[in-house]
Amino acid sequence: MSASGGTRAIVAALGANLAIAASKFVAFAFSGSSSMLAEGVHSLADSGNQFLLLLGGKRAQREATPQHPFGFGRERYIYAFLVSIVLFSIGGMFAIYEGYEKVVHPHELQNWYWPVGVLVFAIIAEGFSFRTAIKESNELRGKLSWAQFIRRAKAPELPVVLLEDFGALIGLVLALGGVGLALLTGDGVWDGIGTVCIGVLLVSIALVLAAETKSLLLGESAGLEDVRKIEAAIVDGDAVTRVIHMRTLHLGPEELLIAAKIAVRHDDTADKVAEAINAAEARIRAAVPIARVIYLEPDIYSEAEAAKGPDPAATPGGPNPHAAGH
Repeated sequence: MSASGGTRAIVAALGANLAIAASKFVAFAFSGSSSMLAEGVHSLADSGNQFLLLLGGKRAQREATPQHPFGFGRERYIYAFLVSIVLFSIGGMFAIYEGYEKVVHPHELQNWYWPVGVLVFAIIAEGFSFRTAIKESNELRGKLSWAQFIRRAKAPELPVVLLEDFGALIGLVLALGGVGLALLTGDGVWDGIGTVCIGVLLVSIALVLAAETKSLLLGESAGLEDVRKIEAAIVDGDAVTRVIHMRTLHLGPEELLIAAKIAVRHDDTADKVAEAINAAEARIRAAVPIARVIYLEPDIYSEAEAAKGPDPAATPGGPNPHAAGH
């Protein structure tokens, strides 16, 4: 993901949410609408979320240290995961609680034109923010569907902003529906029902974000296209004849670790093998510029060994040969 593109989308969302949050709290003060209060807290939580994303992007740019030799690129994943927690707890659960209270203890709305006017303004502002996020995402999405883009994106910022803005627009429609029905029927229960629906929506989006960012935190491999480029770049058909096996890992959205065992000819000298490894590393970085850390181990390819398949005990997370009973 383009860091500048993600930042533009975050700043646009932050500006929109701060203005919307202020207007919603004013509307709640004049009307007593629980939908307005829930939406105000939602927008305030979203503003905090965008601040967290900006902070994570800033902290991820720190230089590597002896204690953290691979750098701090994953800070962007950590802060994106915090966003899902904030959205779930402050946004979703508060809205569900507030909606339940208003369903149990409904009251008539006052000064109805305040919430209606604010909701219309908020829909326009959120639409601008959502349009910016879509525009920035389209530059990277390619032929992927929106669901595939959110699932496969290695940079968390744009998917987070997209889901937040989408949820905000749906939430505004639900709030407008709750307020409208409360006005038409004279029954404040509808305002509470709309608030509960907003809370359920926010909790659902938070769970999706948590699942996606958890996967990134655990460590995801390079995309299939990048894997093909790396394998093609390693093999030159002369000094390096094949890739025996390879592992890739995103150290951050724009930092990739590559570890591979490569087949070299059995009669090559050490100097020639070293030259082949250096040349392969240069080809990899030219093909996939985000490949920052590359470890290539030379070996002699054996069809008999290859036929045995991978060794589970040698795989990270595989069986522990020293565990009791083994």
